[in-house]
Amino acid sequence: MRVNFSPERLFKTLHGWLGVIILPWIILIGFTGLYLNHFELVNRAMTAPSYNEAEFDSSPLARQRELVDAIDLSKTLWPEQDPRVAELIIYHDREAWRILVGPRTLIVDAATGHYWVKTRFRRQTYGPDGAQLHSKIYWGSLFKTFHENGWFNGDFGTWLADITAAAMVLFGLSGVYLFTAPRLRRRKNRRLRTGIQ
Repeated sequence: MRVNFSPERLFKTLHGWLGVIILPWIILIGFTGLYLNHFELVNRAMTAPSYNEAEFDSSPLARQRELVDAIDLSKTLWPEQDPRVAELIIYHDREAWRILVGPRTLIVDAATGHYWVKTRFRRQTYGPDGAQLHSKIYWGSLFKTFHENGWFNGDFGTWLADITAAAMVLFGLSGVYLFTAPRLRRRKNRRLRTGIQ
């Protein structure tokens, strides 16, 4: 039995599977691209309600923190890692101790002991007693990383984005072939019929 194999059938199969494979990345790239172009609109829809840092000063738990207190807090939070940098900075118009611990940054308000834990994509705010007061996701950094790398971080380099880009090129070329091949074949057949008549 002879199997009727044609380039058109091959391209249809390739086009269909490429569409299934790249669909999640197309949605992701479209969404992140929309965010990067209209970040204020998306931010309003996705940002959690804020909090008032002026209330830190009136908290009954507030007390002044020195650098040694901030370092002790970092060791309590992450006992397995030693702080790399400890310095006094101005954060949100407040004097604060900044401690770098691994990929995290601990910022301790010097006047009250409230503190922030920051990573590349998130900031969490805590009271002096460790109660979480607020959490904020840095959507801009997250979506930009997704848009560029196709993933949360650069652990994979850019190969996910590269594979998606290559698949999209093949998807487009196979679509062009599937669009033009039947039309060119019909035109050729018309010319042949006209020539015969």
